[in-house]
Amino acid sequence: MEVILLKDVEKVGLRGDVVNVARGYARNFLLPRNLAELATEGRVAELKRVDEQRARNEARTTEQAQEIADVLGKTVLTFNVKSGPTGALFGSVTTTDIADELWRTRKIRVDRKKIETDSLKRIGRYAVAIQVFEGVTAEVKTLVVPEGGELPPEEELAAMEAAEAAEAAAAAAESGPAPGAEVEYLDEAETSAPTAAEAAEATEFELPSAQAPIEPIEQDAPTEPAVDEPEPEQQ
Repeated sequence: MEVILLKDVEKVGLRGDVVNVARGYARNFLLPRNLAELATEGRVAELKRVDEQRARNEARTTEQAQEIADVLGKTVLTFNVKSGPTGALFGSVTTTDIADELWRTRKIRVDRKKIETDSLKRIGRYAVAIQVFEGVTAEVKTLVVPEGGELPPEEELAAMEAAEAAEAAAAAAESGPAPGAEVEYLDEAETSAPTAAEAAEATEFELPSAQAPIEPIEQDAPTEPAVDEPEPEQQ
């Protein structure tokens, strides 16, 4: 079943991609969550037209690429996003978001696959590298700002990230070993103390080690069996 992704979906595709997925996966997961829409002929044609329009703004020579790189180097992208008290985002800023914002603000089309960053998951200041053309790369300053607020200084951002890491470590310690961790379990026979009878039996039949000398067992001299002597005859 063909659908058009409305958002980036891990291991499926990026926003705007036309992908073929299982019918049940589409109807039970992608469509109800507004992650995708049905790939009708009209919508696919519209996406193709928009993509062709944007492609006219791509660099075709090294000179054009250098001009675009100069513009990108002076560009500052700002994303206002919802975040928690430790600076973690409720979601993420993806390469698709960056590419769309460059088109919206600068009318510069870049390939999302050539934006050299992972999804941004914390508030902060980033320098995102973009490969504009072969041998031509630019860095775009990107600010991920908490919604309705301002970016704290770098020292405070680092402290917030460290606090989140400490909380995660404490939570992991309280919950025990992580799923999949190897845990050695002892058998009941190994953990229970031996009974007195088992200990005596083990001592009685314990063999000497190969290195320990074996002492000879002393035996008493054999004794001859007693013989009744005949009594002397009386005359």
